[in-house]
Amino acid sequence: MEEQPKKEELVEAIIKLEWNAFDKVENLGGRADCQDDWNTFSVMRKSQYSAWPVDLLASFFMDFTEANERGWNLITEKYGRMMESTAPEEYEAIKEQFPLCSEQKKAIVNQIVEIQVGWMEEFAVKYPNMAGNARSIHASEDTPYNTSYETYLKGELLTYSDRTLGMYGQWIVKLDQEKKNLAKIIMTNTALLYGYESLEAAEEALAATK
Repeated sequence: MEEQPKKEELVEAIIKLEWNAFDKVENLGGRADCQDDWNTFSVMRKSQYSAWPVDLLASFFMDFTEANERGWNLITEKYGRMMESTAPEEYEAIKEQFPLCSEQKKAIVNQIVEIQVGWMEEFAVKYPNMAGNARSIHASEDTPYNTSYETYLKGELLTYSDRTLGMYGQWIVKLDQEKKNLAKIIMTNTALLYGYESLEAAEEALAATK
């Protein structure tokens, strides 16, 4: 029986795939500074994927690998889909390039996003300084130069295969039933990766700089 990859190996493999794809994204205004900032990219993505269960990681790794084999850049698609909210006119000119998403898939994504936005709102109340260092939360705050957490998440989820999205949605519902806040889990990972002893220590350190 073939041995399953370890969680840490899957996390690192996905981040490398994403970084290579991110490097190839062509922005309307030219190359973005964040495309040359491996350290921040690595911390942000590792914070997220370290929270995922192994089977979900394996499914998304398969998504990315299959997309690469087709010559399709999932990161370009992700950022392109965000433009539906951040730059609607530009989005109209490029939307035909992307795979069609069924109304059912869009509805599932919207339900997931609603739960996760609620978690981020809850997190921001308890940890305002950490939240202040992250994206604005709501799509209503989007501009061509500001992509909210809500819009970023929606763009990302729409690139998942139906298999991965189904697994992700079931996991989100399970976390919600268990009263666990994924935003807090991910932000805790971020604080630890930046060398803080805890989320609370990071929040206090940021508060001291205000």
